[in-house]
Amino acid sequence: MGLRTLDAMAAGGIYDHIVGGFCRYSTDAQWLVPHFEKMLTDQAQLARAYLHAWQDGGRAEYMAVVTETLDFVLRDLSTPEGALYSSFDADAGGVEGSHATFTLEELHQILPSSLVGPAADWWGITTGGNWEGRSIPVRPVGAPLERPPDVEEARVLLAAARAERVQPARDEKVLTEWNAMTVATLAEVAAATGRADYGQRAEEIGGFLWASMYDGERLKRSWQGGRARHLAVAADYAWLAEASFRLSEWTGRTLWRERSVHAVHQLIDLFWDDASGGFFTTGSDAEALVVRPKEFLDGAVPSSNSIAVTALLHVGALVDDPRVEQAIERTVGLAGPLLERHPGALADMVAALPMVNGRNEIVITGNRTDLLTEVRANWLPAAVVAWGQTDDGPLFTDRPAEPGLAYVCEGRTCQMPAADATTLAGQLEKLIG
Repeated sequence: MGLRTLDAMAAGGIYDHIVGGFCRYSTDAQWLVPHFEKMLTDQAQLARAYLHAWQDGGRAEYMAVVTETLDFVLRDLSTPEGALYSSFDADAGGVEGSHATFTLEELHQILPSSLVGPAADWWGITTGGNWEGRSIPVRPVGAPLERPPDVEEARVLLAAARAERVQPARDEKVLTEWNAMTVATLAEVAAATGRADYGQRAEEIGGFLWASMYDGERLKRSWQGGRARHLAVAADYAWLAEASFRLSEWTGRTLWRERSVHAVHQLIDLFWDDASGGFFTTGSDAEALVVRPKEFLDGAVPSSNSIAVTALLHVGALVDDPRVEQAIERTVGLAGPLLERHPGALADMVAALPMVNGRNEIVITGNRTDLLTEVRANWLPAAVVAWGQTDDGPLFTDRPAEPGLAYVCEGRTCQMPAADATTLAGQLEKLIG
């Protein structure tokens, strides 16, 4: 079901086949006509979903969707300061989709005659069009997505022509939650693929969040016009913790582990409901509301409690902190009735449950890039990976820095240390099942 959905999304009009990235949603049952707005949050979440599908099955088409989506984000949503803007509008010059659709006549004007036929056939661009006299580039569901050379050549020319058109307005707010969500995805993709450029941008954006959105005492939610404003809510802290954790897995630096732990501690200090469990949306230092909300149901983005549980599970491996473990247990317990009756409404918390039931921990000591590469070749959704700089946390305690070894553990019960990639691969296979 999941792969069929990803295939249909990548084939339909919701995916921008010319410049990459996903539109907000589809407006029809055939998934042909999108609402042409593009949101940073959708790019971050969908790139991550296609990454996991690629890791699970190895289909090159999924990785193409990942890279085209992230390339769109970094090309068209990057700010001069190194962060990311929020979105593009659906319409350009007052006409929805005018920047993203084509007619067959326009193909003849833009492309060499030898490329018109291949491009028109590949994306279904016809004389009558498939939407209001124009054509939204699409692929039949199940048809190949990997473009042949002539179609790719046509795509580059069409993208250049699109860039000359009136463009949709860009929402130039920088939001902590949305940027941190994208950092987490970029870092995870960098680790899985070795794309150091994605990892570098993840570090730059993460550095911006800690330098410009955080005043040393309190995180802010929004940045625009050169300054940060508005107190951050629980989701901002939870995503900042998760982004910092993913950066620690990518870089091996203690700085990012420490930042992840710090963000989680502040999340607990400011938002934890000690009476009933779970995290309030607003902080204890925020303006008092008639009712202090607490989010469990996922919407267009994961609920604050869903991502909080994920971040807590990761940080719980980095420190021995009873508050973290208690917060995990009580938050999942509070969500229990909803998880039983409506699991689809808490999908992101459901995704965290394998780690709740048995977190895997993988530690690599010393300079062993071969062992790290072996770990990164697998999709390990219930695992925490630590390597590089050591610290005094539980993952590195009593584990020598030399010689380099890999420790594969389930609930801190470890298999024999692996000294070579073949042994490590066998141990990881047991985790994958």
